[in-house]
Amino acid sequence: MNDFAFICVFAHSNPLLVGHVANLLEVAGIPVERRNQTLGGGAGELPPAECEPEVWVAPHNRDRAEALIHDALSGTDDRPAWTCSGCGERLEGVFEACWNCGRPKP
Repeated sequence: MNDFAFICVFAHSNPLLVGHVANLLEVAGIPVERRNQTLGGGAGELPPAECEPEVWVAPHNRDRAEALIHDALSGTDDRPAWTCSGCGERLEGVFEACWNCGRPKP
């Protein structure tokens, strides 16, 4: 397998949130291991904390992964809002294209 042990950087009872975090890290170029994705049905028979879906990364990616997770879940974003030049729709800075007409962010 690998020459190093992976480290758990995120766990939550909501598998959609765990999937979102894993996707966020993968898009940022951080390889992840998704664990316990199907253990939810074992809760009650197994300790609940051991059934939570988890995201694991290599040790050298830990700091960057934790920073990305913190930024994503804190709800803060310093990207300024913008107005679509195609339809005039006002959009939050996180959008790279207009949700209304599809025109890319300038």
